[in-house]
Amino acid sequence: MTATRPTQGPLAGKTVIDLTTALAGPYATLLLASLGARVIKVENPERGGDSSRNNSPYVTADGLQMRRQDPDDMSVSMMARGRGKESITLNLKHPQSREVFFDLVRNADIVVENYSAGVTRRLGIDFAVVQQMNPRIVYTSISGFGAQGVPGDGKAMDTIIQALSGVMMTAGEPGDAPVRFGLPIGDLVAPLFAVIGTLGAVMHADATGEGQHVDVSMLGSLTSLVACEPFDALESVGFPLRTGSVVPRLAPFGTFEAADGWFAICAPTDAFAQGTLAAIEREDLVADPQFATRDARVTNADELHALITDWAATRSTAEVLSAFERNGVPAAPVRDTATAVRDDIVTGRGEVVPLVHPRFGHFEGLYGSGLPVVFSRSTTDLSRPAPGLGEHTDEVLGRMLGYDADRVAELRGNGVL
Repeated sequence: MTATRPTQGPLAGKTVIDLTTALAGPYATLLLASLGARVIKVENPERGGDSSRNNSPYVTADGLQMRRQDPDDMSVSMMARGRGKESITLNLKHPQSREVFFDLVRNADIVVENYSAGVTRRLGIDFAVVQQMNPRIVYTSISGFGAQGVPGDGKAMDTIIQALSGVMMTAGEPGDAPVRFGLPIGDLVAPLFAVIGTLGAVMHADATGEGQHVDVSMLGSLTSLVACEPFDALESVGFPLRTGSVVPRLAPFGTFEAADGWFAICAPTDAFAQGTLAAIEREDLVADPQFATRDARVTNADELHALITDWAATRSTAEVLSAFERNGVPAAPVRDTATAVRDDIVTGRGEVVPLVHPRFGHFEGLYGSGLPVVFSRSTTDLSRPAPGLGEHTDEVLGRMLGYDADRVAELRGNGVL
């Protein structure tokens, strides 16, 4: 008998209380939403909600604009990060808000927050307190330096984390100024680890009934990736830390310029290296002691890379890639972002998806990240547009918590909502 394909995600039935703002936290809860969890985003009404709501540019009835012109206009940032979520307003600094928040926690499985270390304790909503309301709760914290904090205010932005992690000194040529990655990788790597930790803790809670605190730091997340490469050991045997567009210890390996663009090759094995020499019309060098073995190619990497550079300089990218393909060498063009996000492979797999405004629809050229995981049985979905600020407050408090209209009105009148 063939099992039917489920129509829901693997986290269907799990409820997440989302206290996050900006990027690192909202990206984590976006991933949880894509996996089928119900994500209830708690936003501060006094500050206009998630800070991403005020990131220019905005999608308006007239297309992209640098300034918000109408209450229905929504930032591209929120359109990307708020998908699949419900929004309620709750002023967590108001004394009456704790009762509402604790009622939410009693009906939830996961809490995710990305305040600076110590803020949830001052608000009276930290893990120690929340666990008393729901012993099964998985409470995930994403912060710059970890829950223990650091001297000073402990606030961290992506560029600060890139600077402290050492990653800025892994790109560029020797002697270059530090290179800041264009992608906010600190803000994007930490939520990946946070989701991994959250899912592990949820499995533990399902098996034992015990919740726990999942503590993820941006600095630790990014630095752990830097530590994946043994840079100290490589430097000790003569490899420079920064090698620019090529990687001598894997020669031939790197990015090179053709007459009309750039391309990348990765050919560290003997077979790939022989194919590279054949592609650049230097088959006479295949048996040459300078290039015949991997160690020899590493020793003579500058000479080998110079041969590729000179050969490619007078040829089109199409000619270059055709030559490498005929000879079985892994090679690809260096694409711009607009081309990359429109690739039929990634759009077809739902790894990149169109961004849709809840009122104005999709504008050509606006794409966002999907979930780059394809399940054989479970489904994933980020098709529901980002919510307006507080759009679901009455529904969540009424249907989920059982508050009547008078109580909701009183809370709103008191400045709690």
